[in-house]
Amino acid sequence: MIPSTSRSPLKRAALASVCALALFGAGAALPAGPARAQEGASAVQDVELQDVTLAFGTTTVSAPRMKVSGTRLSREGLLAIFKPDAKEPWATRLARLDAGSLTIPELRVTRSDTGVRGVVIYRDVAARGINAGRIGELTAAGAGIETQNAQGNSKGTGSYGAIRGEEVDLAALARLYTEAGDGKGPLQRIYAALSLDDVAFTDERGTSVRLAHVGGRDFSGRQTPATWTGAVEALGGLDAAKDDPAGRARIAALSADLVEAVSIGSLEATGLGIKENRGEAPIDLGIGRLSYASGGDAPGLLLSDVAFAGRAGRARIGRLGLTGFSLDPTVAALRRIAQETARKEPGAEAGLSDADLRRLAPTLGTLTLADLALDLPPEPAPAGSQSPSSPSSGADPLSGSAPVRAEAPLHLGLRQATMSFGPPRDGVPTATRLSLSGLTMPASAVEGVPGLGSLGLYGYRDLDLDVVADTVWNDGARELTLKEVSLVGKDMGTLRLAATLGGIGPEVFDPDAAVSGFAMLSASAKALDLNLVNGGLFERFIAAQAKTLSLKPDELRKEYVTASVLGVPVILGNSPAAKAIGAAMGRFVTKPGTLSISARAKNAAGLGVADVSTAPTPAAVLDKLEVSAKAE
Repeated sequence: MIPSTSRSPLKRAALASVCALALFGAGAALPAGPARAQEGASAVQDVELQDVTLAFGTTTVSAPRMKVSGTRLSREGLLAIFKPDAKEPWATRLARLDAGSLTIPELRVTRSDTGVRGVVIYRDVAARGINAGRIGELTAAGAGIETQNAQGNSKGTGSYGAIRGEEVDLAALARLYTEAGDGKGPLQRIYAALSLDDVAFTDERGTSVRLAHVGGRDFSGRQTPATWTGAVEALGGLDAAKDDPAGRARIAALSADLVEAVSIGSLEATGLGIKENRGEAPIDLGIGRLSYASGGDAPGLLLSDVAFAGRAGRARIGRLGLTGFSLDPTVAALRRIAQETARKEPGAEAGLSDADLRRLAPTLGTLTLADLALDLPPEPAPAGSQSPSSPSSGADPLSGSAPVRAEAPLHLGLRQATMSFGPPRDGVPTATRLSLSGLTMPASAVEGVPGLGSLGLYGYRDLDLDVVADTVWNDGARELTLKEVSLVGKDMGTLRLAATLGGIGPEVFDPDAAVSGFAMLSASAKALDLNLVNGGLFERFIAAQAKTLSLKPDELRKEYVTASVLGVPVILGNSPAAKAIGAAMGRFVTKPGTLSISARAKNAAGLGVADVSTAPTPAAVLDKLEVSAKAE
């Protein structure tokens, strides 16, 4: 897999690329120094500069040759703009840059820190239509990437194809990287558009990442208190697991600042591939198209033609989308963690608590999925058994038993799925809806699952199911409503359940398990509705049971009718409600159609845990309910 630590060569290459793509705006991280820019010359001219080098922190940007065409700036004026030790801020100097074009045959960006050295070399860089530090069009023929460790050993190599940017604002980028703000100022657009072709990178483990094309529009940023450069460098030197409370508080605050400081209008990538061929768990992940949009009619993230292969199996997804996603709760939690952690004494326990991690959960919105196909490898055959591909056949010559064949791969399918999550309360969504349509699998896959494990015995070889679970929490009413929990099976029938639970306050969402567990004890059942529609399962059940008991189906059906009409009321206490339930069940068994049972608590507060646990008989519980039952 690709490492996610700050030492990742791929991450370093990406950081270096951002610097170079911004041309000399990335050099905006330079500390200010004394110098004065010259006034522009009166005549338009071409100026060539040699060995231009910008060094800031651990990053160096160098150009052996740079040609500036169609400019009124003199050579001295241009050198003053790029002077490393100038006193004027980078944004002020870059705002004086005007030219018809600027070309750099080779632009080298070198970054060295934490024992890793990364180099990105861009070819044939050209900037056209430069006005007050804004570039109308920025292009490069391509780039090569290499990262090395302290011993000079390669940590990874890569390349970019054609690169193109539109309306690149170097002055704005310089302000973001070098000038502090309160984090509440306006967004400043950095690029109107940016695109790269044929991106490829391979690290020292052999993990390769490829992109046929990636492009985006309207990249904007907001100034932060620590500046972008300061925030990134500070985060790279901090460790949440080891630092003192002040350090951990700074990590949380800086992370929140950066999340709120970046805005992307839209982003699209095609032909994404990630391969890991070495190690014990090789993987092959491909995504045909990935797109993100922050506005418009359907903002969100969309992935198409996703394919995954590994030892755990193979999966294919036609479409995967996410809308309504928001990091606002995450940012709020980071701010809260920063404030609470800063008040802790030095030496306090490091890391984040389970409560902190839960509160960091974002608003997930709605996740949609279409055309999922999952193939899981078969269970391995017992040791010493014969492979299905073995040329021999017949009984084992030593044991005399027939060869054991490995099971076929398990295939699961899903035509469509929707999962919606409401705003979280302490990391737990206050509303959820799950809808699965066309969930297909062999009946053998649910063996051992209560209620489903016997389906194979009833003649079902393959299952085709629809599932819905819809719940919502009402803070004001302190209620949790199960609007619908349903299971529909092809050639089986439908089971629907709806319920209302009272006494569900915000304490139920408390991250402390003791608090939430105690709060659940005050929950009460207010209403329950059960609806069962036969679609062929009951007849198969009767036929299978009759065969097992050596009875005719009609004989067994009569026995079940008697058990329903007479036995159920006895078990439930022989109350009027019990008799109504038994009679309805008897009619359903006689002619399976629809069975509906509804129960409402007579007490407005509902039926609590104590009411059920202290009731001497089932009849005592039913006496506290208004029950209706019918069969059609």
